[in-house]
Amino acid sequence: MYHDITLSMDESTALQDVETLLQECKVLNKGEAIPIAAKDESEHAVSCSVAHNTVIALSVRYCALTSLPASIGQLAHLQQVDITENRLTELPASFGNLHHLRKLYADDNRLASLPASIGELNQLQEIHLDHNQLTSLPESISHLGNLKTLSVYNNRLAAVPPGLSQLINLEHISLGRNQLTTLPESLWHLSNLRSLNIAENRLAVLSEDIARLTHLHTLDAAHNGLTALPEALGNLSNLTFFLYLSNNQLATLPEALFERLSNLRYLNITDNQLTTLPEQIGALTNLQELRMYNNTLTALPESLGNLSNLKELHAKNNQLSALPEALARLARLKELHVSDNRLVKLPEALGALRSLTHLDLRNNRLRALPASIGNLANLTHLDLRGNKLVSLPTSISTLTRLEKLDLRWNKLHIYPAWLRELEGRGCMVLT
Repeated sequence: MYHDITLSMDESTALQDVETLLQECKVLNKGEAIPIAAKDESEHAVSCSVAHNTVIALSVRYCALTSLPASIGQLAHLQQVDITENRLTELPASFGNLHHLRKLYADDNRLASLPASIGELNQLQEIHLDHNQLTSLPESISHLGNLKTLSVYNNRLAAVPPGLSQLINLEHISLGRNQLTTLPESLWHLSNLRSLNIAENRLAVLSEDIARLTHLHTLDAAHNGLTALPEALGNLSNLTFFLYLSNNQLATLPEALFERLSNLRYLNITDNQLTTLPEQIGALTNLQELRMYNNTLTALPESLGNLSNLKELHAKNNQLSALPEALARLARLKELHVSDNRLVKLPEALGALRSLTHLDLRNNRLRALPASIGNLANLTHLDLRGNKLVSLPTSISTLTRLEKLDLRWNKLHIYPAWLRELEGRGCMVLT
């Protein structure tokens, strides 16, 4: 018996050993048992779940544990273990006895290595080891044939085991924020991958073999040292969610990159060295958000007008002197951010953006605004700071949904009376 629940002697002993550690850490009071939770209750930091007189889940999150008892390996029917945010430096070798384990959550610990016995967990489907101190992964990890999720974000990995290619059921890999300078060719054989995070490493190149990842819907390669992209990246026609390429050293993008990515919804190419964008970017007809700020773009291609589903366009801190007339075709655009450029005028067609709610034009060289700005009936935020405006079109007074109008650091000769009318309607006017 374990506090009125019938368990095997081995399991009862294992729970008592964990219980003792929790009492020593003041997580449990002396004599207090680990609470029994229903199978679908995961909100409890400390709990265990029991089914058919056997323990199937154990949670000891946020407990400041520095070790786990070797007897934990006696909980032979465990399907889920959550030891998130403790102070563990290692896992006992007896973890290899948990042959029914499907999910292991061990984020936010101090693990420097994993026991080789982890390769015996042939039912394991998810392993979460983010924010630890791992310098390597054991070769035995290649034995986890049922693994679908491998997350080792923010560790100290300098290499990835080549045997990773044997994990043919892997769907999600997070290798971000490590110390990787190269990736094993075997990685590109994981044809069932849906998402791949290799951001915040030291990668200088990506292999053309990335084209093998035909099911990939999300790729994060941001914050590396990439100077070029493989043209084969454009063959990943199932990239539907996110493509992060920010914070690299890209000076150009392959013209063929976007031709087959018509299903992509989010593209981030910020913080690079881009001077131009290929016209083919107009092929991203399902794109909803485009971020390209902090580059040296001098112009935007007219093909941007083909992005009929675009809702947000972020192009601040470039060298744009004008905006293409074709932007007027972006009927669903809600946010346009082009601050910190060199814009001297805006196209009259801007007034066609009837869905626009946020227009950020601060820190440009605008001397006048088109009267059509009054057609932006849904506009709630208009930022005109730091331009060369000496007057404002009266049409702004008709923007009944305007919540904030920022006019600071201009040289307005006259502040029109209708500004007070805007304030009377609840708009914040900053002068």
